[in-house]
Amino acid sequence: MAPGPFRTMSSNILEQKHHVSRDSRGKILGGLRGFRGCTVWFTGLSGAGKTSISFELEAFLVSNGIPAYALDGDNVRSGLNRNLGFSKEDREENIRRVAEVARLFADSGVVALCSFVSPFEKDRELAREIHIQNDLPFYEIFVDTPIEVCEERDVKGLYKKAREGRIKGFTGIDQEYEIPSNPDIVAKTVGISILDSMMEVVNFLIENGVLPDDLASEGGVRELFSYKTANQQKDILTKLPTVAITEVDLQWAQVLAEGWASPLKGFMREDQYLQSLHFNSLVGDVLTTMPLAIVLPVTTEDKNRLTGIREICLTYEGKAIGTIRSPEFYPHRKEERIARQFGTSSPNHPYIKMILEGGDWLVGGELEVFERIRWNDGLDDLRLTPNEIRRKARDLGSDGVFAFQLRNPVHNGHALLMQDTHKTLKDKYGKKKPVLLLHPLGGWTKDDDVPLPVRIRQHLAVLDEGILDAESTILSIFPSPMMYAGPTEVQWHARARLNAGANFYIVGRDPAGLPHPDQPGTDLYDPTHGSRVLSMAPGLPGLEILPFKVAAYDKSVGRMVYFDPARKGDFEFISGTKMRGLARSGESPPDGFMGTKAWKVLVDYYLSLISTTNSIPNGQTH
Repeated sequence: MAPGPFRTMSSNILEQKHHVSRDSRGKILGGLRGFRGCTVWFTGLSGAGKTSISFELEAFLVSNGIPAYALDGDNVRSGLNRNLGFSKEDREENIRRVAEVARLFADSGVVALCSFVSPFEKDRELAREIHIQNDLPFYEIFVDTPIEVCEERDVKGLYKKAREGRIKGFTGIDQEYEIPSNPDIVAKTVGISILDSMMEVVNFLIENGVLPDDLASEGGVRELFSYKTANQQKDILTKLPTVAITEVDLQWAQVLAEGWASPLKGFMREDQYLQSLHFNSLVGDVLTTMPLAIVLPVTTEDKNRLTGIREICLTYEGKAIGTIRSPEFYPHRKEERIARQFGTSSPNHPYIKMILEGGDWLVGGELEVFERIRWNDGLDDLRLTPNEIRRKARDLGSDGVFAFQLRNPVHNGHALLMQDTHKTLKDKYGKKKPVLLLHPLGGWTKDDDVPLPVRIRQHLAVLDEGILDAESTILSIFPSPMMYAGPTEVQWHARARLNAGANFYIVGRDPAGLPHPDQPGTDLYDPTHGSRVLSMAPGLPGLEILPFKVAAYDKSVGRMVYFDPARKGDFEFISGTKMRGLARSGESPPDGFMGTKAWKVLVDYYLSLISTTNSIPNGQTH
């Protein structure tokens, strides 16, 4: 049949869903300095794994700030090449058009990823020549998968139809596939994961100068541990001048050492501090969101004592924690830092109070931490580093991680949002195994927040009751202290989860907010600004922001559902204050608000507070 512009598309063509949305891609175009345009051409039999590797690579590149676009055979034939069939002539024209489109992408600075059977060597060489004539790199990847494996993977049933004679000219059956004579890479997919196959291509692109060197470690982040022995630590402690740090300082050292604040390599030097303060970002080859000043305050006495010293040993409760090399001291302009970071200078704000009480100087420099920081509270096994979270997600077979931060107990409204997100990632984004990173904040919080051990017991109860799926959830503790800096801080929370491999981030109502410290009954920050700011924030390549939907208790059905203003009389909003009041009194919330076991954890905690208070003379609490 002669090709025509309006010919009906073959029923054997199925759209392949991208792993990266237009919004994610648009945010990062030009996010890295330097031209990286090229075409990576994946060729091989149908079912070999071309598109799987290509789409995985696309998501990896975009998440690391490198513009990329994957052109898939089925997708192209459903649009640009819908008037082409599968004759030899039409196959040639199909590849020619794709090569020209890829050349335009590459010329614009995008890494074009083409996954096409492209069975004829002559056509593939034409595609290469189109790029060579335009001084653009072209790399041929032969995805070498045996035909019997391809047939086992045949989700479209095409091989079966071809063997039954219902499809003519099918490559590998009655149409020859010409094996590439000199491919740049031969990628295997049998006995090897898609991620490992993808990383083989990444490493090749690094070797050829297309990608930066720091992407070679499986997309992980640099950790700052040196793993010194106890004797080595004692030796350093005796030889170097020391600075004692606080518990909150130690939490920030843990954040830095584990890579949550990558690319920072230590407490901020003054230039980094100024970039954070004025740009909310670090400026380098890559623009990196970094809105919080991660700094180490010291006293004037310490500054005078240590100026000119090449290396300082940090201690906590007399134990050597690590060192700062080539320390740089600079003034701690507290008022400026506070006003810019918090939008208020109230000394009654809990974190501002700590800043005001801290040293008048800051010291920055490269940090080396001697060993993993342990708190010995029974929860250290849940304190996974970003690289450990990446590995765990990979072990679970995840093709997408969505993160949910919280510093409060999980109720069924939260669970509804997480369940709904899991479904959306499957239905809308084509994810096969999305994994939830349930990531409670585990550093310093204000006194009236629910303590971390109680929150963890409550989260475990939620998983135990099956409210959230334990098989597709990673429960881990985020070590950062809480600053209560509203929309500024929520950008830090998102940045840290991006470093842990998250692709999607759920942002809630009034994230990192608190009541105004000087105006009772009002919020310090607009509750909607956190999600709005985060959705516009630069320097978060590849992280898609999923706004929080408001859930409330629907009295008409007896469960938590998304709020419908048209039926507002049917809804009851159970605030944190009301929830705490019910728990303290031992009462139960409405059925369907929270799991039974999870609620009991909170009741037991608040009843223990009452019991402790009543046992202390004169009503003292500490």
